[in-house]
Amino acid sequence: MTAFATAQGAAERATWVWELRSVNGRGRDVKLRLPEDIDGLEARVREAVNARITRGNVSIGLRLTRDAGEGALAVDPARLDAVLDALDAVQERAFDKGVTLGQPTAADVLAQRGVLIATQAESADLAEPLFADFQTALTALLTMREGEGQRLHAVLTQQVNEIEALTVRAADMARARPDAVKAQMTAALARVMEDATGVDPDRVAQELALIAVKSDITEEIDRLRAHVQAARELLANGGPCGRKLDFLTQEFNREANTLCSKAQDVDLTGVGLALKAVIDQMREQVQNVE
Repeated sequence: MTAFATAQGAAERATWVWELRSVNGRGRDVKLRLPEDIDGLEARVREAVNARITRGNVSIGLRLTRDAGEGALAVDPARLDAVLDALDAVQERAFDKGVTLGQPTAADVLAQRGVLIATQAESADLAEPLFADFQTALTALLTMREGEGQRLHAVLTQQVNEIEALTVRAADMARARPDAVKAQMTAALARVMEDATGVDPDRVAQELALIAVKSDITEEIDRLRAHVQAARELLANGGPCGRKLDFLTQEFNREANTLCSKAQDVDLTGVGLALKAVIDQMREQVQNVE
């Protein structure tokens, strides 16, 4: 489901803004963009999201701005060494290629990710208020997702109603078919037997019986009714049901395809095509359901 939420806060020497986005997805994919120096924050954020969201692509970003103050920032020696070694390797490679590069300034080096870090005391002080504001943003995101879910519930319920109504129409047509099919087959048999010489009547009867069985849509009607009941139960029970509904729309479509192939009747084929159209619309909407 699509949703967006923000939350912002401030501490003695820092301000921050959380941004949370959610879009449709077949599974759950959580992407985080968080400062690396806040111990444990990423794990807590990911755990909180996984506990409350089961489907969708979720992007979470934290913009943290620290005021320059005494003891607020420190240099990570290991990271600094790695950056300097990388710069030295670039300079040597450029020299070998005959390329002259300008010397990086101290500001260029400090701008590299991870060189400047917050002191442990400051990071520890920020962890709790940051996570508290994240939970506020997550709740707002879930509220927006739930609002969309309620709207989708109404849409899906209407589509299930349409499928049920079309299934009833198909069943009514199926009940009216035997007499018409019998008359058609009797007339066809009479025409065949007039010109048939040495045809085994038992063999003809077997072929006619096979045709009658292949055109029977009773099983398809029964399964469509069962799928309608299953869809209603999923929608009524609440909770995550997107994947189950996705599977159910595939089963709906399978039965509608079989019904169309067995129809041998313009009106019944029209009902089957209408079923396929509604099922396809439902399948598109189900992709938005958690």
